[in-house]
Amino acid sequence: MAAPLPLPNPTITALSELPATPGVLAIFVSQSETGSNGTPGSATVDSRVRAGLGDHLCETIDRLIETGEIEGKCGELLCIATSAESTPLLLVAGLGKPADVSRGSTFDAAAAVIRRLADKPRSQITFLIGETIASENHDAVVAGAVNACEGQHLYQSQPATHVPSAISFVGISQAAALAGEKLGASINLTRRLVNEPPTIMNPAEFADRAAAMAATEGLQCEIWDEQRLEAEGCRAILAVGRASTSPPRLVILRHDGGGSEPPLAIVGKGVTFDSGGLSIKPSEGMVDMKCDMAGAATVVGVMQAIARLGIRRNVIGLCGLAENMISGDAYKLGDVIETRSGKTIEIRNTDAEGRVVLADTLDVAVEQAPSAIVDLATLTGACMVALGNEVAGLMTNNPGLCEQVTTAAGQEDEPVWQLPMFSLYDEKVKSKIADIKNVGEGRWGGAITAAKFLEPFVQDTPWLHIDIAGPAFADTPKPSRDAGATGVMVRTLVRWIGNSVED
Repeated sequence: MAAPLPLPNPTITALSELPATPGVLAIFVSQSETGSNGTPGSATVDSRVRAGLGDHLCETIDRLIETGEIEGKCGELLCIATSAESTPLLLVAGLGKPADVSRGSTFDAAAAVIRRLADKPRSQITFLIGETIASENHDAVVAGAVNACEGQHLYQSQPATHVPSAISFVGISQAAALAGEKLGASINLTRRLVNEPPTIMNPAEFADRAAAMAATEGLQCEIWDEQRLEAEGCRAILAVGRASTSPPRLVILRHDGGGSEPPLAIVGKGVTFDSGGLSIKPSEGMVDMKCDMAGAATVVGVMQAIARLGIRRNVIGLCGLAENMISGDAYKLGDVIETRSGKTIEIRNTDAEGRVVLADTLDVAVEQAPSAIVDLATLTGACMVALGNEVAGLMTNNPGLCEQVTTAAGQEDEPVWQLPMFSLYDEKVKSKIADIKNVGEGRWGGAITAAKFLEPFVQDTPWLHIDIAGPAFADTPKPSRDAGATGVMVRTLVRWIGNSVED
């Protein structure tokens, strides 16, 4: 198979003033409040941007505002050919009303600019940042621009999109540029791991890439192969991966930044391809199942980000990796598996395999004596039925932990919603022949019964389960990102871990 395109690596620079040759120049405009008679507000260009543009370009923009060609609406993009020799092309991006400008909207707006200009090779794109974007969101502008450079076109012989050679930001600090570049690159790492074809991104390859990242970033990395998994009693992970010619792995990444304090643990489901096993999926349900390791990929991206950003917390990332395939050695419906913790699982559906993998992975996490565990998994279609494909579901045994992560998600504009964990759901995963069964009763409450399956394996540790089945992988593109892997929750978890330092 041909080699994929390398991860995008444009040169990122913070500048104090507009260079003589900015290449393509991008600015953001906002929209004033609605008039008293209900008419829409007009676009406005703040004073800092006006000072950087100069009179000639400002006059051009003012004429387009007067004629209604530029309205400043959120998501609006307009390319303008100018007569200025130094700036032949100007791109104007709308942010909406100033009160609505957030980290998420600035991230998306910067990403949309880069994607709009990716139709041709560009040597230089320069953003002129004004007062509309608050300084605390400057890193989000950079992260969005970097994030937009990655797509799913990894193996196109003639890529449909082009990564600019350099991206500059006028009006932000070097620290903000560096932080944004690090965060954007880490989201792209998560997306790349998910977007790779499943024959390449098998458990061993995933583990090797995680180890390479750890070596580069100064993280500790431990990989358990099938022999170590057997010695550790990880029979659940081994059962799911038994039918595959690519044996399972467990990856443990450690970031020591918080002295002697107990670590936070983030755990990811890493089913690198899910055929459904003997409970086989139809073709249309299997075609995107390379994304079933998005939880584990998110863990790797988060661990890279906190290492690069130097966040002062102890964090352990654990990835349970297996390929759910079919052979004469496949685990079967009716099997009873003794997990690493000693709890037994009755298998009622081999397509409910992610929670089986997580059962052992969570037990390893508990052994690290963390102060909290957050797991991420593309776990259930039921969560998509409940919340749609852009909202992650939260289920927890600790309301305080859930509130912390919900706050971080709100700060980053990544939508989440908490689902109930009433004790009445416990009965629905009780087995008649084992401690627990791996599916609930019929179709009802499937996202919650999956979380209820996981809950006993975290014991009394504060725990939050995040079902990212909907938002982790997109069928269609948006102006701000390509279809395929989205890297959802990387920003939220980095924010949550950083917030915990401040607390």
